[in-house]
Amino acid sequence: MEYLLGIDVGSTSMKALIYDLDGNVVAQSSQPTQSIANNPDHPNWQVYLPEDIWHGIGSAIKGAVDQIDSPGSIKAAAVTGLGADAVPLDGKGEPVYPFINWLCTRTASQFDWWLEHVGLEKNFQVTGWQPFVWSTVLRFMWLKENEPEIASRINKWLIVEDFVNFKLTGQISTDYTDASPTLLFDQRSLDWSDELLRIAGINRELLPSPQPSGSFVGEVVPDAAHLTGLLPGTPIFQGGHDYLIGALAAGAIKPGVFLDVTGTWELVITPTESPDWTQEIQKMGLTIEAHAAPGLYCLWGGGTAANMLEWYKDQIGLEAVQEPDKGQGNVWSLLMEEAGSSPPGAGGIYFLPHFNGTACPNLDPNSLGAFLGLNDTTKRSDMVRAVVEGLDYAFLDMLQAVENGAGINAEKVTAIGGAVRNKFWMQNKADVCGRVIEAPKIEEATALGAAMLAGTGVGLYKNLDEAVSRVQKPGEIFEPDLKLTSEYKEYFEIYKDIYPALKPVNKRIYDRFRVE
Repeated sequence: MEYLLGIDVGSTSMKALIYDLDGNVVAQSSQPTQSIANNPDHPNWQVYLPEDIWHGIGSAIKGAVDQIDSPGSIKAAAVTGLGADAVPLDGKGEPVYPFINWLCTRTASQFDWWLEHVGLEKNFQVTGWQPFVWSTVLRFMWLKENEPEIASRINKWLIVEDFVNFKLTGQISTDYTDASPTLLFDQRSLDWSDELLRIAGINRELLPSPQPSGSFVGEVVPDAAHLTGLLPGTPIFQGGHDYLIGALAAGAIKPGVFLDVTGTWELVITPTESPDWTQEIQKMGLTIEAHAAPGLYCLWGGGTAANMLEWYKDQIGLEAVQEPDKGQGNVWSLLMEEAGSSPPGAGGIYFLPHFNGTACPNLDPNSLGAFLGLNDTTKRSDMVRAVVEGLDYAFLDMLQAVENGAGINAEKVTAIGGAVRNKFWMQNKADVCGRVIEAPKIEEATALGAAMLAGTGVGLYKNLDEAVSRVQKPGEIFEPDLKLTSEYKEYFEIYKDIYPALKPVNKRIYDRFRVE
């Protein structure tokens, strides 16, 4: 048998999945990703430890490889992951500081500096991106300003999946999709921007040379083979940023396709052959960047999502968490059953899903989450339904922005990510947006997309089109209840007024309690 390995370094778990050439999972294993607050004086500072990332992903790969008869059946592999988070290495390839991860707030002052010295318009015209507090260049600048001795020892910065590639092969590399969120990548030349490097005070030599997703990286070295169980010499190909790699598995490699990727973050994506860096697109909080599919760009809007339902489960839905231990069923099915007992509109309860700020269609890292409309008749079922509806209003806001930016209306939206297993959420999303939601049958889209790139690189597929045709399988269709869609249209108009009403108050709260 001929197998392919997809490796996914996510923000909550690190996964290794082995697929056959038709996209069926043959083996899989995972390890948790631990975000650590390692400075007691700064509880909002968050890091990943490089040794935890490498040993965690190594254990996940070993766990999957041990489930098949021969590691020689794995003909190639590729790595995808959360992107943006980077680790500095010295000249010997050893980390000199942990990954400052995307949850960390320490770069707030660098964010403000970037807005003043680069500005939204120039940033967008060069990089295609909106700046975020977690944008990679801001971590570079923070370390240089606050730990100059450590910064003086840096030989290379590597994005998290590029770090895994380095540990697997000993080779330094990156791809266009992982270079993009650094805010140093020129989307037109598909290379580092000399102008932005100069403004940031970053030496080009500290960064790997970007190449297309699917490019050859190197072969597994003996030390990595010992840890992972892979054979030495197994070829590794460039993966990339998780949502764009997942888009390959979903078949979102042609203009006109609209893709919803829902995990910790939610993104609405549509491919484009002719990117248009207009001020209108920038003002809608949209991003334009190189796609993982060759010769394509994509337009997307995004914001955090599933972590808010996780927060609700852990902080408010404790009874549902405890019920499975009593043999009462799955925690999520219990929570969604509870949400379903509340009427559409959640009895007038609204949830603003801005736990990590907001990006599209309003770029504001200072915005915070909120429940509104609470009264003495509010039930817990109304609150959990309000969380789901708030996430779906945010999705519709992003979808409309992407439609406007692309000049195309979406008749159907393809959905991938862990949220597609939540049928109540998917049906509510269809009802709120009034579009058909199709959830293709995919086992871990991001890992599968990485495996497809590896298979194309090693010649087991002649191109990505063939890979898509081999792995795609029909899935579940969620048709909107148009009567509910009409009702939700009124509720959505109220939702859109919440952010501007709370903006000044949230800024005051953020400045007092979130920034250190």
